[in-house]
Amino acid sequence: METAEIRRRWLSFFERKGHSVVPSAPLIYDDPNLLFVNAGMVPFKPYFLGQQTPPWDRATSVQKCVRTGDIEEVGKTSRHGTFFQMNGNFSFGDYFKKEAIELAWELLTTSQDEGGYGLDPDRIWATVYEDDDEAAQLWEKYTGVPPERIVRRGKADNYWHMGVAGPGGPCSEIFYDRGPEYGRDGGPEVDEDRFMEIWNLVFMQYDLSEVRTKVDFDVSGPLPKQNIDTGMGLERIASILQGVDNMYEIDEVYPVLERAAELTGKKYGANSAHDAEHSHPDDVRLRVVADHVRSSLMLIGDGVTPGNEGRGYVLRRMLRRAVRSMRLLGFDEPSLPLLLPVSMERMSQSYPELRTGFDRISQIAYAEEEAFRRTLASGTTILDNAVTRTKQSGGTTLAGDQAFALHDTYGFPIDLTLEMAAEQGLEVDREGFTRLMQEQRDRAKADAKAKKGGHANTEVWKDLRALGATDWQAYSELTTESKVVGLVVDGQRVEELEPGQRGQVVLDRTPFYAESGGQIADEGIITGDGVHLKVVDVQRPVKGLVVHTVEAVTGPVRTGLEVSAEVDPEWRISACQAHSGTHVVHAALRQVLGPSALQSGSYNKPGYLRLDFAWNQALSQATRSEIEEVANLAVRQDLPVSAQYMTLPQARDFGALALFGETYDEQVRVIEIGGPWSRELCGGTHVGHSSQIGALTVTGESSVGSGVRRLEAFVGMDALRYLATERALVAELTDIVKVQPGELKERVSQLVTRLRDAEREIERMHREQVQAQTGKLVEYARDVDGVRVLTHDAGDGASADDLRTMALDLRGRLGDANPSVVALTAVGNGRPVVVVATNGPARDRGIKAGALVRSAAQALGGGGGGKDDLAQGGGTDPSQTGAALGAVDAAVRAATAG
Repeated sequence: METAEIRRRWLSFFERKGHSVVPSAPLIYDDPNLLFVNAGMVPFKPYFLGQQTPPWDRATSVQKCVRTGDIEEVGKTSRHGTFFQMNGNFSFGDYFKKEAIELAWELLTTSQDEGGYGLDPDRIWATVYEDDDEAAQLWEKYTGVPPERIVRRGKADNYWHMGVAGPGGPCSEIFYDRGPEYGRDGGPEVDEDRFMEIWNLVFMQYDLSEVRTKVDFDVSGPLPKQNIDTGMGLERIASILQGVDNMYEIDEVYPVLERAAELTGKKYGANSAHDAEHSHPDDVRLRVVADHVRSSLMLIGDGVTPGNEGRGYVLRRMLRRAVRSMRLLGFDEPSLPLLLPVSMERMSQSYPELRTGFDRISQIAYAEEEAFRRTLASGTTILDNAVTRTKQSGGTTLAGDQAFALHDTYGFPIDLTLEMAAEQGLEVDREGFTRLMQEQRDRAKADAKAKKGGHANTEVWKDLRALGATDWQAYSELTTESKVVGLVVDGQRVEELEPGQRGQVVLDRTPFYAESGGQIADEGIITGDGVHLKVVDVQRPVKGLVVHTVEAVTGPVRTGLEVSAEVDPEWRISACQAHSGTHVVHAALRQVLGPSALQSGSYNKPGYLRLDFAWNQALSQATRSEIEEVANLAVRQDLPVSAQYMTLPQARDFGALALFGETYDEQVRVIEIGGPWSRELCGGTHVGHSSQIGALTVTGESSVGSGVRRLEAFVGMDALRYLATERALVAELTDIVKVQPGELKERVSQLVTRLRDAEREIERMHREQVQAQTGKLVEYARDVDGVRVLTHDAGDGASADDLRTMALDLRGRLGDANPSVVALTAVGNGRPVVVVATNGPARDRGIKAGALVRSAAQALGGGGGGKDDLAQGGGTDPSQTGAALGAVDAAVRAATAG
């Protein structure tokens, strides 16, 4: 049974059982604790936490998930993968343990001809929490599973909570016996490879007041409503129903692995034990490729782009691990164009949007591979230099910090460093590298923990939300008469806010726009009897609750006070112009560049917008001008701007574009500008007609990552001010060079050409002076213990290149009849430089340029190095050039005396 069919049967079964089918949320989810959705219940957290009222009593979904905590283990075992899909069925105060167990049993054991999965009932085991007698009895009574196949386990295995205070409860896991060829008999307590966990039923029935660890927590009492949260790993059940060993061999993953094996000439499984834990390195690499290609496809599909931090870094790491693994398998050509389409063909059966968006997805992925191939080329050069320095110093081990710098700064993989260092006869200080990596991980964990701790204390917002949702009037009003329902300072509720204090105010009604969708929050004031508050930020810490961060100018303000909330009208008008301008620029981009130029992020504030979009090359000036012209034509046409509400599926059918990374409710708001010309899902504020945007001028275009470009623009009065500034600049330049504006470009071009010609002539004359000076300097060479030493301070102006040229010329003029040393100093741009050259006879006597230049550079307050015949150094103190040359003399005497 194909994975897509397993997925379809799941949704169909629970829909027949009265569950609402909820589409998978994007992998990027609005939760500061998570980089990605990592469990099937994540989109339902607000309902389980009581922050929102669920729109259904029972629901089902197949949720896309990514977990990256064990990314280094991917491929090494059959259990570790990054992307996976979680089948789930959920009850919000509707059914509980009995029905959850019955539903699971029915779907698992019903024959495939009748729409079930057709598993053998005699091979199904269940575990329950050690004190949950009720669950054990229900399993035995309603499924017929005998007591010997119902195993009781402790909190570590069979108790669920979120890791913070909130709902929790015992759970019951379902295991399937894959047969004696997979391990020992005796149930999941004996062997969880043979007895594979396929489904977990969480009985959410208690309110936990404090959670210290997985097994150490306090239960304050029962929840008002008992909930069900279940999760079945789609890949795990697919491996069972398809009769394969592990998730890497199912129909959605194996075709990529098979294609990678074909390209590299490897035979998967040929040299491995049956157990994936004892796999041949080639098999591990093939599994890494298969997993990471699929995960990258899904992440880019949901709007993630490669970057150097956060989600972008995770994606970049997976793409590069896949490319690196292909290289280690012996394939040096670009591999993603040969692998990504294979994954798309399989995954688009369940996610058809991958096919329609593949131009954008592939453009981003292929650009990242090309960038990494360049990194490999440059990293190889850096590694070669590090190896050379290590060998010159007599070492046999490449330092851990050098390996870490290659990995962390240049993206050069450690196993590639190990391989290439070994080829040149060096080991790598793995212990030092591992220590630095662990320090980096510890810092990241500390940051994540700090973020989680800050976010986890949501009790104050939950309590305020329980008083009622904020009546949000931002789309229709700039002023509302409101009442203060809550005050918060430093995360704690207070009764009043004093003048000079900064805190958060919750009103029963507000006209303020809360930051979201790339649009920053409104500014304005809240006033009342003796109270004046400046609003500096507006957020939604929990859904339905709008929170104003304020600075109290006068007061105090107390809970219950009647106030007037007033948005700065100029701020709002400019913000509307910028947000509508973002939509117009996006539509213009797609008209000029084509439909694959999809927005991947945006930011707008009064008078300014920026828009990130999928594209893998810089835009020419002509293209930028065309986009700007199309956008301004749309402004001039006074296109109507309208908003309408519909379900998310209706919006997709309607052709509305969704912003990547945004999370949408089932009911969404669609903004149209000129009908189908611009049709996007959006919760921002907008103008009524496009002409109200005013002038729009594109000010910049740049790269923000592989396959992603950024456009910046001013709108409205800010655009006019920008153009006025440019006009004034042009006027000043025309006055300076005495030409008309139309002649300015040609005149500046002429001046630049003349300047370059003059610089070349000055350089030529300087070179001639150096050469003339060189001929006279030879006669100043003096004998130092049988070595001819020539030292000279070239003064200000000579560059390091000039000094090297002079040193080599002088060394040649001195010849090889006697040992000779040339040492030159100069000061360029306020910093001293020293160059030392030695001939063959001098080096035979142990006089080496590198050692001499280090002595000289030390006198200059710096350092240096190089080869035995030519070396260069520098420092910070230009007054010590004489001392530096004296240090060379002293070093020569010391070398000859030794």
